[in-house]
Amino acid sequence: MKVMQLLLGVLVMTATNVALSDAHEEAGLVTFSATQKETLTAMVEAIDHETRVVTVRGPRGNSITFTASDEVRNLGQVAAGDLIDAEYVESLDVEVLPGDGSEPGHGVMGAVARTDEGEMPGVAAAEVNVITAKIVAIDLEANTATLEGPDGALEEIEPMNPSNLERVSVGDIVVFTVTQSVALSVREQPADAE
Repeated sequence: MKVMQLLLGVLVMTATNVALSDAHEEAGLVTFSATQKETLTAMVEAIDHETRVVTVRGPRGNSITFTASDEVRNLGQVAAGDLIDAEYVESLDVEVLPGDGSEPGHGVMGAVARTDEGEMPGVAAAEVNVITAKIVAIDLEANTATLEGPDGALEEIEPMNPSNLERVSVGDIVVFTVTQSVALSVREQPADAE
């Protein structure tokens, strides 16, 4: 149940970012968003419950062996032939906000949840990094902007769309939000798939 709550929370945060990006776009503010997702299913080939050593075979036939930490709950329910589903999602949202005198900064928020006792093993984790930078110079001829990051370092960038430089001003704040999430769950292989 906690895994579902965490995933719902990540979805709400993502939906909120999309809604904010749409509103900012309508207001003429510069935004950018990109997401990539990887999923795979592996099969448990062998498991030693005493030593917690597990061997899994990936979708390309490659096998790996590892020792499950004590943090892995309900390992006793896992058997050879069970399937492990994994999903990794990473997204980047960039938006430029009107300068309000704010200084560049950085913040991180993370959450981890695992399945309850008695359920098949599963875990979900998410981390959100927000970095803000200030536009300190714009060079329209060179199609570049100079950003000051949280550590005071200056970075000259060339926007993907040079016309965006005409829509921003020195002093505006660029907000970079990087979200990473991973979810792992174990399920019994369907009887008809064996």
